Amino acid sequence: MPDSARLPRCLTISGSLRTVSSNTTVLRAAARLVSAQFDVSLYEGLAQLPHFNPDLDVDPAPEGVAALRAQLAVSSALLISWPEYAHGVPGALKNALDWLVSGVELTNMPVALISTSPYAVHAQAALAETLRTMGARLAPEHPIILPLAVRQMSEDEIVADPRLSPLLADGVATLARAASERA
Repeated sequence: MPDSARLPRCLTISGSLRTVSSNTTVLRAAARLVSAQFDVSLYEGLAQLPHFNPDLDVDPAPEGVAALRAQLAVSSALLISWPEYAHGVPGALKNALDWLVSGVELTNMPVALISTSPYAVHAQAALAETLRTMGARLAPEHPIILPLAVRQMSEDEIVADPRLSPLLADGVATLARAASERA
């Protein structure tokens, strides 16, 4: 078992607030597949972030915002999985990114995107553009597409699936290489 204290840290964010979310499940599966490359942590404060308001973006930042920024500051990479709602990025995820605009946490940070639907192209493009504008480096350049939209799969099923597991592992391995180059 690798010593997680010596591994680069990867923060994961699920753009879904659902209790049972394929996006969160995929991130947990990814964590299992890359445990030798990353110390993976799932960000769980998305629903508690206040609505973005530039007037509140002062020092000290609101508690939840400060916690998100602190987690990113100690991370070498970011992995995001999100649903598409009405051709857009979910509001809670966009809100979190808005809170990061004034900081440097995402500058040159390798970020991988995972889509659980091959049809979710509008949010994918918007999210990639937002992250690039904030200085993040997409690695891999294109999202990892895992076609789960037609059925709910468990974390174990994703890890064991001979088609999905390699897609996920390869995409996150690209993220790990980018994170090591950044260090």
